[in-house]
Amino acid sequence: MEDCGYEIRIINDEKGKGLFARRSFKEGDIIFEEKPIVCCQFAWNADYKYLACDNCMCPLENAEENARRLTGKTNLILPYAECCETKKELITECSLCGTKYCSNECLNDAMKKYHKTLCVQSRDKNDSHPLMQLKETWKQVHYPPETATIMLWARMIAYVNQADDKNLAQSLFNQFCHRTVNEDHEIAHKLLGEKFVGQIDVLRQSMENAMNIENTPNWFTPEGFRSLLALVGTNGQGIGTSAFSRWVKNVSALELPEEQRIQIDKFIDRIYDDMEEVVGTFLNNEGTGLYILQSSINHSCNPNAIVEFPYSNSTLIIKATRDIQFNDEICIGYLEECELERSRHSRQKALSSLYLFICRCDKCNSQADEDDVTSEEEDFDQDMSD
Repeated sequence: MEDCGYEIRIINDEKGKGLFARRSFKEGDIIFEEKPIVCCQFAWNADYKYLACDNCMCPLENAEENARRLTGKTNLILPYAECCETKKELITECSLCGTKYCSNECLNDAMKKYHKTLCVQSRDKNDSHPLMQLKETWKQVHYPPETATIMLWARMIAYVNQADDKNLAQSLFNQFCHRTVNEDHEIAHKLLGEKFVGQIDVLRQSMENAMNIENTPNWFTPEGFRSLLALVGTNGQGIGTSAFSRWVKNVSALELPEEQRIQIDKFIDRIYDDMEEVVGTFLNNEGTGLYILQSSINHSCNPNAIVEFPYSNSTLIIKATRDIQFNDEICIGYLEECELERSRHSRQKALSSLYLFICRCDKCNSQADEDDVTSEEEDFDQDMSD
């Protein structure tokens, strides 16, 4: 990492590690891009027919199909078809189970990393298969909006099982933070809260029935399984992809006469209004992934960088949102932008339940004298439950 413009450093026992700039970055600069070790579409999202590559989450619908489904308007026609990025002619599938991929490259990558283990060997994915039972057990406990899926944990185990060097593969995951509680502040991770206590052992037994755990027995002790849940809960990066949003971006970049631009902008606005009536805010293929570099970046309520998915697949970029100087720590916001604008108390409440720390960033420190009042417009216990 000596020449790449950043490095991971150990900060202290409380914060652990962080990512620091080894050179200056201007606002808008891409600091790095990264593919996940593993990623997975959310279970409910897939069941609601959000069609994504099983390996990289690239959309499998073209923009017009995507817009028709989300608006409920089956006769909708999108102009500028050349602005759609979906290459349907490249879509392929597993010959045994029919799982779909955006390309042979993704199929081969999935086979190499985890799919040989997780392939149900049948196009009839019936409810009696242990993996299907595992997925259904998870869905009965975790309803939308989702923040995790049990199938990501299954892929982690399959990744280790298929690796040539199983110890090295497991060590990749062990480097992620996986503590279940913050003893200093008596915080337990949200996935391990009272609401789910009765389900954790059920999930553990369900996964033991569905997976070969011979290579990961330490993950299936009671405490080991809790740590496994917390690992994804504290490190999982949300992923969202959309064929229609990519079409919109490409259309917006076209050089058009003013009258034509006004018409297409109004057309796009109407489509988004129609989508909101039918599906609300659930517009994207949504899932989660584990990224080694991204997970080393600490949170700030006033971040100097942002996570983006510019290719509409699981490859992320970290982009500077303001100038970053040599030796500055690179920080992102773990919360959505609107959540970062809420009260200090609201931010602390969310960060402690999801990430097990009390934020002491400059913004929080400057607001330390504020009353501990939750923002009127939110209730994280309800809004962020699944």
